[in-house]
Amino acid sequence: MLTTGVVSAASVGPDGACNGTAGSRCTRIAPVILAGGSGTRLWPVSRENYPKQLIDVVGSDSLLQATARRMEGFPPGWNVDAAPIIVCGEEHRFVIAEQLHENGVEARLIVEPARRDTAPALTLAASLACADGDDAILIVMPADHSIADVRALQGALECAARHAEQGAIATLGVPPTRPDTGFGYIRIGAELPDGGHVIDGFVEKPAEEIAAQYVAAGTYWWNSGIFIVRAHVWLDTLQRLQPDMHAACERAFANGHTEGAYFRPLEDAFLSTSANSIDYAVMERLGDADTSSGAVPTGVVVRLDAGWSDLGSWDAVWAAMEKDACGNAGRGRVAFEGAVSSYAHSEGRLVACVGTNNVVVVETADAVLVVDRSHVQDVKGLVARIKAQHAPEADAHRKVRRPWGFYDSIDRGERFQVKRIVVTPGAKLSLQLHHHRAEHWVVVRGTALVTRGDEQFLLSENESTFIPLGTRHRLENPGKVPLEIIEVQSGTYLGEDDIVRFNDSYGRCS
Repeated sequence: MLTTGVVSAASVGPDGACNGTAGSRCTRIAPVILAGGSGTRLWPVSRENYPKQLIDVVGSDSLLQATARRMEGFPPGWNVDAAPIIVCGEEHRFVIAEQLHENGVEARLIVEPARRDTAPALTLAASLACADGDDAILIVMPADHSIADVRALQGALECAARHAEQGAIATLGVPPTRPDTGFGYIRIGAELPDGGHVIDGFVEKPAEEIAAQYVAAGTYWWNSGIFIVRAHVWLDTLQRLQPDMHAACERAFANGHTEGAYFRPLEDAFLSTSANSIDYAVMERLGDADTSSGAVPTGVVVRLDAGWSDLGSWDAVWAAMEKDACGNAGRGRVAFEGAVSSYAHSEGRLVACVGTNNVVVVETADAVLVVDRSHVQDVKGLVARIKAQHAPEADAHRKVRRPWGFYDSIDRGERFQVKRIVVTPGAKLSLQLHHHRAEHWVVVRGTALVTRGDEQFLLSENESTFIPLGTRHRLENPGKVPLEIIEVQSGTYLGEDDIVRFNDSYGRCS
């Protein structure tokens, strides 16, 4: 669980309130995790429906789970919310809630009806953080980054939080180790007495020769994408710099509604705002903004030396991992023989690299990627081409997670498809029908409660049933062990969009 820091002269009560004496800080901090990205550069492990923040590419935790842990043991003197605010998309909300629950983190999830980049996402989070009348400092972190030294990160965040207390908008900058053209850069200005620098400007992904000049100058740092700002400071600044976005997000939040652990902004209002990043919408405009309508906060950048990586490519994953004497790194069932500076990732089958040099090999159940490390940035274009061909490998894995469990597409042909379906205890699929396919179910483990038309009956192991085309049906697991069935679909069209839902426990009905 996330912990709350206290100072010797103050304490935080069981209700989370600060019971401090004069001179104690106990300022409230609300962690915000932005989890709406797609991460196509880490294909084929990262897919549109299961992006990189949900996968475990550099540790036992997923990147999201690792991000949620980073406020644990934050330096004393701050009142850190135990429940982070997570902003995510509809298609990922169940997996995100499940992963955080596995780690003992009960989060507050804001479900965006569509992606509108990071500025609108942060605006919704700031509105939620202010909803109880308090004004927390937001520590805003992308869900898909890697940090080697969490204590060093927390030290930089604490320095930035002190600036945010005084009304600044702070970010963390990473001193560059190479002239990387895949990052944005922050030009640092005057040094401040209590740590950090005034932001002197931003540069977006320069050419290689310009990036080399930045590294040599020593006055340009990589933009980490981590921001620290008081909730009301963000909202007030956005209202001055982006009034249309502020108005749309304010209306979306004010007219939104809560469903259990999920908050849903008003869809029409949220979709009316333009997509824009925190950098473009606000940070890059702080220096030249019109201050006639009110003071614009100072932009501050604090140095981050913590082994940061945005894991924006397979080469970045290789760089973040431990390597053997020849510079090779691997994950899963991999073997190297005479290989140098190579990376191998296996999701199941043995991947053997013999005599390879600077090569990345990634294996999943339905795709294999082989790419020179100097061309890993081209993977994004490859995925776009695969997507344009309407190939299923662009969006989903063979194994697809659902709020009730998962299914694995074992085999398929022109007029048939075979799936292995696993339903968690107590869960049930929606009441549904299909216009273009019939289904045969065989129970291989557990007990199934089947609804078929007006019938309802139990099936045990080695028993089966048939669901005719156009028949309303539902599959439930009333038992205490996972229910596993083999489903054989047959028909003229077998796509996942041939589902008409009449009743659903997970809010997926139209």
